[in-house]
Amino acid sequence: MKSRTRRATHGSGAVLAGLAALAACGAPAGSASTGTSGSTAFEGRGPITYVAGRDSTGSVQMVLDRWNKAHPKEKVTFVQLPTDPDAQRQQMIQNAQTKSDAYTVLALDAVWTSEFAAHRWVDRLPEDRFPLRQMLKPIVETGKYRGGVYALPASSDGGMLYYRTDLLKKAGIAEPPATWAEMKADCAKVKKLPEARGMSCYAGQFQKYEGLTVNFAEAVNSAGGVVTDAKGKPQVNSPAAKAGLDFLVGSLKDGTIPKDAVTYQEEDGRRAFQAGKLIFERQWAYMYPLAQKKDGSSKIAGKFGVAPLPGLDGAGSSSLGGHNLALSASAENKATAIDFMNFFASQKIQRFTLSHAPAAPTYAALYDDPDLIKKYPYLPTLKQSIVHAVPRPRVFRYGDVTTAIQRESYAAMTGGKSSEQALEDLQKALRQQPAAE
Repeated sequence: MKSRTRRATHGSGAVLAGLAALAACGAPAGSASTGTSGSTAFEGRGPITYVAGRDSTGSVQMVLDRWNKAHPKEKVTFVQLPTDPDAQRQQMIQNAQTKSDAYTVLALDAVWTSEFAAHRWVDRLPEDRFPLRQMLKPIVETGKYRGGVYALPASSDGGMLYYRTDLLKKAGIAEPPATWAEMKADCAKVKKLPEARGMSCYAGQFQKYEGLTVNFAEAVNSAGGVVTDAKGKPQVNSPAAKAGLDFLVGSLKDGTIPKDAVTYQEEDGRRAFQAGKLIFERQWAYMYPLAQKKDGSSKIAGKFGVAPLPGLDGAGSSSLGGHNLALSASAENKATAIDFMNFFASQKIQRFTLSHAPAAPTYAALYDDPDLIKKYPYLPTLKQSIVHAVPRPRVFRYGDVTTAIQRESYAAMTGGKSSEQALEDLQKALRQQPAAE
């Protein structure tokens, strides 16, 4: 059995907890506060809306029901947008541009903060009203723009490497791979096993959509490069960025990544891994409890673990996922909205969310809770992923940037361009975009 220095968190069965006690919190009726938000007055009480992508778990409405029961005169209506993030963003922008009060609290993808804040579509928030110091710092940073807080983190996420513990063990491999080279070597050993006949090595999310932006950025970051620097200036025409893209391109050519993986979104990869078709997969935390189900939907329950993403020379870096709560600048009843945001992003609600629709918590204490770790063994690895994660580009026109990344990286991966040409073209495209800082 080969020895490696990094230890992994092995899966031992996720036990879904019962509903935690949920309680509303907020300031006395009629109060308002400017906090550190400049001239914005958070006044007005009454009905509001919560605007987010479609919720397939039903957990969001369960949370809203608890708020509504405690606040019958300040009820929250759930406005469900399409599941596609690009469609969500467009509808939120359209509402902002018309200055409609139909949307109150917005569930923004963590990478949209700069764009929405720069255009003044959302208010600067009174940060002294929120428990930001109890949250992991990288997560809090996703809600900031030019020194101000414009979004309250409600959930986070980090990519992890899911791997077949049973097959690695049988192949004499003691630890999950820390580098891309180790992962390919492990695949070669595992595929010699009769149990691995017909299996593919590795997959992520490589269809031309936001998931490809995430996976491309992770490859670049895990090779020591950056897509944009701290000021939002592009840095993709570099040896490190090329090494990251070459890993993806080369892995498709040598069969490490199966050819059909260029059509994979999250659910495609999840189904392939749960069906026993993949030895390794890059995936978010939500897959863990699904893959552990023993109702026949997963062939690998109890046979997998999670580890940090591998990189070029050591552990790689995830892109930072998650959603933040922002307050529409054109909304009414903003005092109610501030209280609802605090309630929705509270530790009690995040404990509930963890058990029903496992988004990554934002509070450091939840990752260190022994009882939660026992129920959700992936939490230490997820925390490591988030703490070392790299944000996607923080730019004004994020939609244009992610479209360019998807176009050029997909062209290289599918053989339409060389890595050099794709990165050169991407550098030119990103130079045309204004930075967020």
